[in-house]
Amino acid sequence: MSVNKDKANLPKHIAIIMDGNGRWAKGKGAKRIFGHRNAIQAVRDATEGCAELGIDYLTLYAFSTENWDRPKAEVIALMQLLVSTIRSETKTLTKNNVRLQAIGNIDKLPKDCQKELQEAIQLTKDNTGLTLVLALSYSGRWDLTQATQRMSEAYKSGEISEIKEDTIKSYLSTANMPDPELLIRTSGEQRISNFLLWEIAYTELYFTKVLWPDFRKEVLHEAIDAFQGRERRYGKTSEQLS
Repeated sequence: MSVNKDKANLPKHIAIIMDGNGRWAKGKGAKRIFGHRNAIQAVRDATEGCAELGIDYLTLYAFSTENWDRPKAEVIALMQLLVSTIRSETKTLTKNNVRLQAIGNIDKLPKDCQKELQEAIQLTKDNTGLTLVLALSYSGRWDLTQATQRMSEAYKSGEISEIKEDTIKSYLSTANMPDPELLIRTSGEQRISNFLLWEIAYTELYFTKVLWPDFRKEVLHEAIDAFQGRERRYGKTSEQLS
């Protein structure tokens, strides 16, 4: 797959809904956690692929607020996997000049997860290449709710006098990054699942039947190639753009 590597034609921010781990494992007669463990290579490929192309931001939907309702054993196993993965991948992130960040209700994560996450963020904070953002204990509705609560408090205290679009953006957990231009969802599902609801107003959506553990750079390139073939009008006509 040929991708136009001209920076002007590449999305600055790619977001991915990583779906299909459980079905991948089931297809192999294994438990769901087997799919989660085998998805780590997909995360590496997505991260390395974006870094190689010069993408500025990659946001991965790693654990939603709704995922807390999964069977307790699976949640515990996922948290343990998260800790071990962050610990083992931090050196590789630095080697590849990747900066790690996180969005979501991080305080709800187990203390050891918070510790590993914050240490990795601190160790990679000076890296200047790709910014890898993990959405953990995150949902779009949660983010809009906490932003609304904080804006209300700021308005009451006189810190802000009016609320505009830019005001809302500044209170979201994604305030310091551009909105994603391309959203990829794996496994054939075609829904947003409460992810970046404010930010994807004009995002190009790309759905692939590939299950997340099988995601490789080739699939990333296919998605970017499809993105580059689309006309992004933002409500305008084609004639206005030309």
